[in-house]
Amino acid sequence: MELWPWLSAALLLLLLLVQLNRAARFYAKIALYCVLCFTASILAAAVCLLRHGGRTVENMSIISWWVRSFKYVYGLRFEINGRQKLEVDHPCVIISNHQSILDMMGLMEILPQRCVQIAKRELLFMGPVGLIMYLGGVFFINRQRSSTAMTVMADVGERMVRENLKVWIYPEGTRNDNGDLLPFKKGAFYLAIQAQVPVIPVVYSSFSSFYNCRMKLFTSGTVKVEVLDAVPTSGLTVADVPKLMDTCHQAMRTTLFHISKMPQENGATAGPGAQPAQ
Repeated sequence: MELWPWLSAALLLLLLLVQLNRAARFYAKIALYCVLCFTASILAAAVCLLRHGGRTVENMSIISWWVRSFKYVYGLRFEINGRQKLEVDHPCVIISNHQSILDMMGLMEILPQRCVQIAKRELLFMGPVGLIMYLGGVFFINRQRSSTAMTVMADVGERMVRENLKVWIYPEGTRNDNGDLLPFKKGAFYLAIQAQVPVIPVVYSSFSSFYNCRMKLFTSGTVKVEVLDAVPTSGLTVADVPKLMDTCHQAMRTTLFHISKMPQENGATAGPGAQPAQ
């Protein structure tokens, strides 16, 4: 029996299902996103190795180019205000809200030169994705072992000053799609004060109008990005971490509601000091 007619029928049925069923479309787009990530990682890794020969922050420009192309597949637009605030020629800690797997697209859209991320160690073992992150100079931390994480953060602080690096951190510590900010963990703010470098908050508008896991919604849309003014840390000490964290949390939360056109509910989220130190 020839398989071709059956395969054709199955393919047509799948296409019809994707067109008619929102959940099917959602999972199909998520699957495509995973395929794009793995494929782009393999191709970008080859280019990085050929051009720079190994692990270096300079590879991030190559990675960024590949990831920025994803937006055309998904019909996403990014409207960015204040990009020039990231183009500074000195080390800094950049913090932003963390909503979904699509955050990587938003990050790469405005990633400044000589900027690396801090990521959980588990991502290092995700095949070509882990490889390209390693080649891009990403710092990996083991969130289950706080002593090891603090050692890595201390090393990051020294290297960012010595090598003139910008470090991008998601201070919520995990993805959050509830339309608000989770309380912040303290690691990013300890790092900034330890290195005596400014904190630059970046806020992405809510994805909920076009991407929602619970409703299985994934369509085209526009993301507004607001880069806030740098918050200096010169002269601050560890005792100032809670105040610095609260200042950044309040500014980012207010901006999130404003650019997402959502009403701000006082007390909707516990204060940033509610989370234990990272």
